[in-house]
Amino acid sequence: MTSRFRKFWRKLGPGLITGASDDDPSGIATYSQAGARFGPKLLWTALATYPLMVAMQEMSARIGLVTGTGLMGNIRRHYPRWVTALILLLSFPAITLNIGADIASMGAVVHMMAPGIPSFLASVAISVLLVTALIVWNYRQIATVLKWLCIALFSYILIPFLTTTDWREAVVRSVWPDVEASPAYFMALVGILGTTISPYLFFWQASMEVEEVHQRHLVVDKRIIAAMGTDVRLGMLLTNVVFFFIILATGTVLFHAGAHDISTVEQAAEALRPLAGDMAYALFACGILGTGLLAIPVLAGSLSYMLAETFGWEEGLDRKFHEAKGFYLTMVVSIGLGLSLEQFGIGPIQALLWTAVLYGLTAPVLIAVMLHLCNRPGIMGDQVNRRWSNILGGLTLLLMTGAAITLAVLWGN
Repeated sequence: MTSRFRKFWRKLGPGLITGASDDDPSGIATYSQAGARFGPKLLWTALATYPLMVAMQEMSARIGLVTGTGLMGNIRRHYPRWVTALILLLSFPAITLNIGADIASMGAVVHMMAPGIPSFLASVAISVLLVTALIVWNYRQIATVLKWLCIALFSYILIPFLTTTDWREAVVRSVWPDVEASPAYFMALVGILGTTISPYLFFWQASMEVEEVHQRHLVVDKRIIAAMGTDVRLGMLLTNVVFFFIILATGTVLFHAGAHDISTVEQAAEALRPLAGDMAYALFACGILGTGLLAIPVLAGSLSYMLAETFGWEEGLDRKFHEAKGFYLTMVVSIGLGLSLEQFGIGPIQALLWTAVLYGLTAPVLIAVMLHLCNRPGIMGDQVNRRWSNILGGLTLLLMTGAAITLAVLWGN
């Protein structure tokens, strides 16, 4: 059994890491807000978004495997320059703001657990640690560490079992949507969609598949495509199971206790402590640190791949710093900018709000581009989209476009 698990574990890669990184501290804040404000009403979104996430990440991965080039490289090759420029213009600030929100959340959690350490000092130490690891370690070391950090997500699955949970209501709300006709409910729904179907994940997934092919000297065939599909499905399953349990935990404990105004992850952790006990508090807080260490390299890495593919720089986590200076400097700059956001008066909540807006604008464009790419035999050969990929991709496009319009209306009001 142990050897089987090891063999299975070795096969998991980009899909698992991508899925796990989607539950970053910013995502945890979004899910915690939804649970605290609306209880279990939004549990259905975990099931509803799963097939959509699988469809989009599978398309991203297939583009990388078949073309041997990341998503931005394909966009630059097959579309007008203004499309590339628009995506970069929206993605760079969105990802940087996301990084900033995650770093600030991690620093705040460290300060919460060790009050003697100032939040900003903790954020600086975390940033230096991540930058050093990304520059010094090679691709295989980084991928291995990121895979093991996925275990941190299981802390959120345990919390509902440590509290009094109405499992019958949880099952009902999972399969029977309880829609509330209020701006706050739809803002929470839009936030969940933007957090789960995030554009930066498309870029990371495609580029990581290319890295895997190069690192393992793979010949891309139907077997490799099938293995990728399994990896993606399991990765997306992990992220959705975890976000289900975060909403369930906060929706059970905080909502029923009347703690509805939760705006940050540290507030959620602090609120859990007197209501659910020290163990739930510790699991929630440690999960934030683990997911942050997992997500920030993915965020910064996706931005590095985007810029490298746009400007033709040398790229890859298997290269030394002097071999791919532009690639690594992009990571350093994005993490540095994220760290400095609070010094410019941009707090985590404001950063999250702006990130949601920018992701909401970028996602429909990218989804439309990916659908177009994946239906062109001249690019994808015999690996063009099948019917269900197009149906789910089209549904995702409509949903994300609707979410963007809804967000614009809510923002305007």
